[in-house]
Amino acid sequence: MTSASAAPVLDFQVLAQQLDGPLFRDDTMRTLYATDASAYREMPLAVVMPSTHEDLKRLIAFARTHRVALIPRTAGTSLAGQVVGSGIVVDLSKSFTKILEINPEEKWVRVQPGVVRDELNLALKPYGLYFGPETSTANRAMIGGMVGNNSCGSNSVVYGSTREHLLEVKAILSDGSEAVFGPLQEGELDQKTAGLEGTIYQKLREILSEPTNQTEIRKNFPKRTIERRNTGYALDMLLDCAPFTPGGPPLNLCRLIAGSEGTLCFLTEIKLNLVPLPPKTQGLVCAHFDTIDEALRATLVALKYHPQAVELIDSYVLECAATNAEQRKNAFFVKNTEAGEYPAILVVDLSRESTPEVEALAARLEADLRAQGLGFHFPLLFGEDTKKIWTLRKAGLGLLANLPGDEKAVAVIEDTAVDVHDQPDYIREFNEILTRHGMSAVHYAHAGSGELHLRPIINLKTKEGHRQFRLIAEEIAALVKKYDGSLSGEHGDGRLRGEFIPKMVGEHNYQLLKEVKSTWDPQAIFNPGKIVDTPPMDTFLRYEADHPTPTFKTYFRYPDQDVLQHAEQCNGSGDCRKTQLSGGTMCPSYMATRNEKDTTRARANILREMLTRSPKENRFDHEEIKEVYDLCLACKGCKGECPSNVDVAKLKMEFLQQYHDIHGVPLRSWLVGNFSRMTGLASYVPWAYNFVFEKVALRKIANKLVGFHPERTMPLLHARTLRSWFKKQPTPAGATHGKVYLFCDEFTNYNDVEIGKKAILTLQKLGYEVIIPEHAPSGRPQLSKGLLKDAKKIAEQNIRMLRDVISHDAPLVGIEPSAILTFRDEYPDLVDESLIEDAKKLAQNALQFDEFVAREIESKRITPAAFTTEKRLIKLHGHCQQKAISSMVPTKKMLSLPQNYTVQLIPSGCCGMAGSFGYEAEHYDISMQIGELVLFPAVRQQPEEVIIAAPGTSCRHQIHDGTGRKALHPAEVLWEALVQ
Repeated sequence: MTSASAAPVLDFQVLAQQLDGPLFRDDTMRTLYATDASAYREMPLAVVMPSTHEDLKRLIAFARTHRVALIPRTAGTSLAGQVVGSGIVVDLSKSFTKILEINPEEKWVRVQPGVVRDELNLALKPYGLYFGPETSTANRAMIGGMVGNNSCGSNSVVYGSTREHLLEVKAILSDGSEAVFGPLQEGELDQKTAGLEGTIYQKLREILSEPTNQTEIRKNFPKRTIERRNTGYALDMLLDCAPFTPGGPPLNLCRLIAGSEGTLCFLTEIKLNLVPLPPKTQGLVCAHFDTIDEALRATLVALKYHPQAVELIDSYVLECAATNAEQRKNAFFVKNTEAGEYPAILVVDLSRESTPEVEALAARLEADLRAQGLGFHFPLLFGEDTKKIWTLRKAGLGLLANLPGDEKAVAVIEDTAVDVHDQPDYIREFNEILTRHGMSAVHYAHAGSGELHLRPIINLKTKEGHRQFRLIAEEIAALVKKYDGSLSGEHGDGRLRGEFIPKMVGEHNYQLLKEVKSTWDPQAIFNPGKIVDTPPMDTFLRYEADHPTPTFKTYFRYPDQDVLQHAEQCNGSGDCRKTQLSGGTMCPSYMATRNEKDTTRARANILREMLTRSPKENRFDHEEIKEVYDLCLACKGCKGECPSNVDVAKLKMEFLQQYHDIHGVPLRSWLVGNFSRMTGLASYVPWAYNFVFEKVALRKIANKLVGFHPERTMPLLHARTLRSWFKKQPTPAGATHGKVYLFCDEFTNYNDVEIGKKAILTLQKLGYEVIIPEHAPSGRPQLSKGLLKDAKKIAEQNIRMLRDVISHDAPLVGIEPSAILTFRDEYPDLVDESLIEDAKKLAQNALQFDEFVAREIESKRITPAAFTTEKRLIKLHGHCQQKAISSMVPTKKMLSLPQNYTVQLIPSGCCGMAGSFGYEAEHYDISMQIGELVLFPAVRQQPEEVIIAAPGTSCRHQIHDGTGRKALHPAEVLWEALVQ
């Protein structure tokens, strides 16, 4: 292969001109594609996003001419380094995303490799059809990657692997010729003689017809009773076909292509077998056990009941879930052991056509397990609860990155598969090996298929960690061979396990694999160094052993870690690459652009890279970080939805302040950060301010002067502030329910005064004494622009002013979510250490208006009797920070209080405004694109009589600009529902 330094730049310039899709050679993009979800890192030569079939042929011609590697990539969630290398990364995830044909009669579908698995099933659902294999990354994993890795997933006990469903592919071969690979009928193999395609067929015929080869393959490939076997190229699968096995299925090279990790050809179209939709009623028995061994022995019992899946969740995963706000909710069903420890849980999916059928089956399973002394708690869960459990199980990989410090659950031997009957003994020996080396491991996932994901805890930043990484790989490989297992069950060999393939299949068979590779790809241009001729597994690791990094002086605290370790919690699993069709908030800019550069993962990666390798004294001082963070809306979606808890909004704020320290604060950032001060001055002459911003021509000029988009309308000022109105209001009698301290945030005080009034009047009418205490602004505008020095002063001022008056019985209640939630989110990690405990106490009693009312509803102090019985429908858009830091449940509970009010959540993520982001000239278009994903169409579809509700001031403004509809704050809705 030609090295990156030796490749002529001129050739890349010519190639870029020839391609329809973009080619990137800059350090930023190369850095973002230097890693995947594995332990590996290697800078690619370039990154290309081909947009046409012809682009792929041009790339192959270029690679062949210059002996440059091509590395196919879709979602980049590989765990064995499959898409890491020094060649050209070819990202198919943006353009090759079409579902080409659905044939419901014959039950197949044709797709391009960039189609997301879950989105494919959304398209198939109206036909009653389903693509079975389901990885834990199914909401972002793409079909091309699933074919490359021969993905399986939790339901493989029913559906098997991708290989079993791969009917036919269209491919471009290494010489640029095109071929279609599918089942060959009798006599067709003899006709396959022309070109490279013919050479491939005849070479495989030669290999598989030779008696010694047949004997060696049958003797040394993994045990045939193992459902998940991905070791090397699947010659054993081809050997089962006719004519090599009389009476076998037709020869289909798709069996070989599945699991080949992009090393044989480039796929352009993929034809998949489809199955009927799963049974209508999903019921999950969540059997609790004291030990892993008990759970594995129980697996053999569970399999007798023909489950859809049998998945293990161990105590490590549950412990990590307890530190993640989203997953903590999903672990609601967990009951600890008698010793007070987290259990091992076996999730047994007994889905059938009816609830009684599931209940009867679950009762029999529980009785069977109890009779054998296995398990102590057997909750059976249906409906929405099942989604929570599967979300928890699928979050396992990301949750494991939450372990504090540099020790992590490392993907090194996590993909081993054995016969399910051998599993208890195998795992016992596995743990004996780890114990001998003073190590422990996480156990989770596919117990029913004989493949637990086993991750030892290792610090890969040290020489000792590197030694352990190799040592444990070598010893477990020998153990897997003892059980005739597969070193890879579903994640592939890549560069992690390729080194051990000769030991796993024998040297004779390994030479056959090399012959396969050299026949398909004589110049080794397709993803070299994977499966065969792999570099040592402990080279090109993401972390250099004992690499020195400085002590970082930061403005935020990062509990139990530093800022670099927080960025390193991102393990690359790509949860941030899901689209709006999957729901959720993270990551709004990626949902709009579909660019890797705009993912949460990219932002963590670029920060990790610069903080680790920068030669500068201030390692934050890099334009590359600024570039990648530019489209981060700081929506906080990642804090709530990233299973690794990577708070990129916090990292962005930290970076901006560190960057400002070197380069100064831009004028627009200063103006936005000082919103309260500037608006306070304008409030003395609100008529003048409003005159400018109500007149379109004047507004456009004013917007341009400060760097806002001319088409963006601006929030107007009220004739008087909320504070001045409140001071003139008489104190009403009848405050029977206690005090409420209203946080008069800067947005409500100046712009949303009418909302503030209605909130106050509502609380007073419901029997509460409302007090607006003396306090500073929230600091939210300063935080959003990285003015952390100023925000810290404000936070400390607020804590000192409020700590002695706020309590559980006299809470601080806020109207604007982004303002009041600052007390819960940023303040405790920002203020001086002497104020941390005060900040935490205040955070516990800082409630959104909705949260307070919902609490009072639960206490029966607020009842439906005070409200109208009129029938209304409310469509509710949730605020990003509320969804991440709090919940939309209190808002829905509050708005559902009137007897005939129906509340439906709009399945929208971020609205796209995100404070000042949507106002800024360079961000306006992307802001509106984000709104158009879900929110705007959903609002436009509603009749006029439907109430549109949104707690956030930015959200309401975005809805107005994007749809022309007025959205109400939930406090306004409640006020209007009161019986006056």
